[in-house]
Amino acid sequence: MDNQRLFAWALFGLMLLMTWQAWQADYATPQPAPVADTSALDIPELEAPVPGDDIPTLETTPDAVPVVEPEVEVTSSQRIEVVTDVLRVQIDTAGGDIVFAELPAYPVDKDRPDDFVVLLSPNPDNYGVFRTGLAGRDKDDAPNHRATFSSARDRYELADGSDRLVVPLTWRNAAGLEVVKEFVFERGRYDVDLTFRVENGSTEAWAAAPYARIVHEAVAPDRSMFDVESYSFQGPVVYDGDKYEKHAPGDLDDDPVDLKNVTGGWVAAIEHHFLSAIVPPADSPARIQAGLSEGTFVAGVVGAPVNVAAGASAALGVTLFVGPKLQDQLSDVSPRLELTVDYGILTLLSDPLFTLLAWIHGFIGNWGWSIIIVTILIKLVFYKLTEKSGRSIAKMRKLQPRMKSIQERYKDDRQALSQAMMELYKREKINPAAGCLPILIQMPFFLAFYWVLLESVEMRQAPFLLWIQDLSSRDPFFILPLAMGAAMFLQQQLNPAPADPVQARVMKVLPIVFTVFFAFFPAGLVLYWFTNTLLGVAQQWKINKVVEAEDKKSRD
Repeated sequence: MDNQRLFAWALFGLMLLMTWQAWQADYATPQPAPVADTSALDIPELEAPVPGDDIPTLETTPDAVPVVEPEVEVTSSQRIEVVTDVLRVQIDTAGGDIVFAELPAYPVDKDRPDDFVVLLSPNPDNYGVFRTGLAGRDKDDAPNHRATFSSARDRYELADGSDRLVVPLTWRNAAGLEVVKEFVFERGRYDVDLTFRVENGSTEAWAAAPYARIVHEAVAPDRSMFDVESYSFQGPVVYDGDKYEKHAPGDLDDDPVDLKNVTGGWVAAIEHHFLSAIVPPADSPARIQAGLSEGTFVAGVVGAPVNVAAGASAALGVTLFVGPKLQDQLSDVSPRLELTVDYGILTLLSDPLFTLLAWIHGFIGNWGWSIIIVTILIKLVFYKLTEKSGRSIAKMRKLQPRMKSIQERYKDDRQALSQAMMELYKREKINPAAGCLPILIQMPFFLAFYWVLLESVEMRQAPFLLWIQDLSSRDPFFILPLAMGAAMFLQQQLNPAPADPVQARVMKVLPIVFTVFFAFFPAGLVLYWFTNTLLGVAQQWKINKVVEAEDKKSRD
């Protein structure tokens, strides 16, 4: 089998894979989520989690909680601006929640350097907010996401030389209960520690359960064969401490998620390079839910209730994450949160490839050169294997005149032609299928590298050199795809031509087909395939020369 023919099958397989993943994202129905036993744990019931403005209820508490009239506070909403070196967020005093999040280090487009990625927004066209609070027995007198909080300032900014910024919001009622909702931001970090500090100054015990939710517009992805980025999953994902699952928003209406007594889990809303996530304390059981209503999905957690005696205090916490999928930060926040970097079925290959790529980048400082070096290393790993197939290809190329002679002799008898060709291969000790094996083995690495370059935010808008200023998007001038097509044509000249004239004509146009197809791939992926093809050309040229020298020596 000819290498170029296998390239065609590889292209077809890649198209099938992309189509299957698009279908999975749009139509596949997830398996019903397992429900753990909660008989030994009093976790509050969370009312239907949609449309996102409901309040969890505490069905049972260790002690009775008196119903008290809430203190009259300012009812108007006030936005508090918080600025760090990597985040600009707004916290609304109505609910005390983050309702806007912008990433100053990530422009939407390199041509618009002042237009930054916005992950959370109250804007109906791009709606996404956190909803957090404490659920008590009395919805009207608890620091939930409908309560009004107060703040001493309307703007907080991380000062030069400081690594930590604390933003406190206060709620209190007439009975003497006070709750400080404290957001902690750190320099260079996208995770935000949220702590509810409860001071029970009343004469009665008070019980409450912490909860947090992501409320987000369910956006239907616009699939396009010419935009590979559109195949990234968008929607809620859930990790139950053991298994990671994506839930297409459209499926949540009929099949909502409800997991009880989960330890070490989390929920998130992901898109291509970014996510918003909620991570409860790893050592505390929680309930995870997700649902859909009227084009909005809600994914959230509610923790176990805590009883605060009169005159006592307590602290309840949760970690929020809003930012890019930086894998080192994700793994720091929670085990397996880096699964939100969606490498798909080839994660086992993609993970070590990215680790190697990032390690090399730590020395080189340029992702393009790092891709080239990793490609060379992969080629070295498979060198012996490709050398054996290369020798087989070289010998077949040397036999081309004899093969053409046999074809002419038996052009009207295909059975005799096949038998004569097999006898020639056997006599010359050539395996015509030997050239296929290296391509088959390298194809999973190609696909794994495809997802690394597509999904890793580290590649986003990463420059290489000259005209390539974004390795995660296509070459703007199509120079690299054209160079790759030329390299494939050169490689084709080093391989034996197919015996079938029709196949030979098809093989001649394959470099053109691949050039057009790769023109819309990320430049980093084309750089990888171009480098790999050039290395293959150099190796095959050398092998051809060695085989010719050996043949000449044997004749002498």
